[in-house]
Amino acid sequence: MKHLKATTFLIAAALATPLAAQQDGGRLDIVVQPEPPGLMLGLVQNGPAQLVAGDIYEGLLRYDTDLNPMPGLAESWEVSDDGLTYTFKLHEGVKWHDGEDFTADDVVFSAGTFLPETHARLRASLAYVDSITAPDPLTAVFKLKEPFGPFISVFEAATMPMIPQHIYEGTDFANNEMNATPIGTGPFKFDEWVKGSYIHLVKNEDYYVDGLPHLDEVYYRVIPDAASRAVAFETGEVDVLPGGSVENWDIPRLTEMDGVCSTGKGWEFFAPHAWMWLNNREGPMADVRFRQAIMYAMDREFMRDVVWNGFGKVPTGPVSSVTNFYTDDVTIYDHDPDKARTLLDDMGYDGEPVRILPLPYGETWQRWAEAVRQNLSEVGINVEIDSADVAGWNEKTSQWDYDMAFTYLYQYGDPALGVSRNYTADRIEKGSPWNNVEGYNNPELDKKWFAAATMTSPEERQAAYDEIQKEIVDDVPVAWMLELEYPTIYRCNVQDLVTTGIGVNDGPRNAWIEE
Repeated sequence: MKHLKATTFLIAAALATPLAAQQDGGRLDIVVQPEPPGLMLGLVQNGPAQLVAGDIYEGLLRYDTDLNPMPGLAESWEVSDDGLTYTFKLHEGVKWHDGEDFTADDVVFSAGTFLPETHARLRASLAYVDSITAPDPLTAVFKLKEPFGPFISVFEAATMPMIPQHIYEGTDFANNEMNATPIGTGPFKFDEWVKGSYIHLVKNEDYYVDGLPHLDEVYYRVIPDAASRAVAFETGEVDVLPGGSVENWDIPRLTEMDGVCSTGKGWEFFAPHAWMWLNNREGPMADVRFRQAIMYAMDREFMRDVVWNGFGKVPTGPVSSVTNFYTDDVTIYDHDPDKARTLLDDMGYDGEPVRILPLPYGETWQRWAEAVRQNLSEVGINVEIDSADVAGWNEKTSQWDYDMAFTYLYQYGDPALGVSRNYTADRIEKGSPWNNVEGYNNPELDKKWFAAATMTSPEERQAAYDEIQKEIVDDVPVAWMLELEYPTIYRCNVQDLVTTGIGVNDGPRNAWIEE
């Protein structure tokens, strides 16, 4: 067998030695909204669950704000020159919260047994894996069937959380009684959940990173109303408002308060990308000229400035400007009502009404839909707003009962992880309100997406994704609206809260309170 000289990624430490100024102790109160449906991160991966459970569970790696991998449960790792073998050396002395040892057998169980059954997003990446082995208790080896360019990016806590084999092996994963009291390896342990009020985590005194965590406890406060969340911050009831906790028009007032800081960092790994699904299957939406007319009709810069109070960036296409392999060398849809009217005339649009389904996440999304309706009506498109609650939105989108529907999804640092899933035909699945809901079907482009994912050279992948972006932007399968920016608002005495590309989701690990 040919000897493979491994390319070794050795990171000395996730953090430098704590400074003398850092102080231990204290409590942090963080808003979580909406209340998560569960905290077992192997089963539930929505945003609120990731926010809380990111302190309980860990992955093999973490990622900085430039999306570079850093040590997590793995202290070092190697990737073979052919891109087929990933070898992870685990930290010694890591314990599950119940006192059992964390070993490479847990890695094999998590990635080889548990997560392929429960984690649909990760399942697509694990399809490239040929075997997962544990040659010794502190070594885990992933062997791939073929190269998969973004594989080094799938080891984040919510993407590939480590699951305790001794608790879940041989059980009904979804109905295991321990799901209600999650056991991880993270810096904080689950203590109590009072539904509708708070989730309480306490310091893991046996955490394997010396000096961490600094905080004694973290409370995640459930406050259903956005205005009440703003008041809770103003009165000192909570210390941290994660991005999206309050309406945009409240942000300037809150950030101007004495002793209040804010940051837009901590979303780099997720790169939330908002768009409107355009139902490609029938009616005027099935005509690419109609979809292009929608893009030209909208003043997306105005919407960003007025509806989102200037937060975010107008996208050029499906890949966020902070995601790897982005290009802006594509058709640019500036606000051009005359061009929109010309396209509508060319296709013979007869005024057939179309429905907009806002995302039911607050007043901002409703206002956004109204702004779109106004722009489209100005070029002669007859638009109706079809509002629904969360359950109704899920039902309508999953059953394809819409014409235009607002949504946003995370990109996870690489087009093969968080972008292509929205456009390839294998991701068209009635009954699911995610992925290729618009019904875009382009077999030739599908081949290009799949080929780009298996290239090992970054230069080759960039060229491939450049070509993909040019083609898909002309097809307009969806209407790209905004690269979302969600400022995190916090007390200025809360230090080191956002230090990675997933922000507050693992922020309490490093955070400390300056007295």
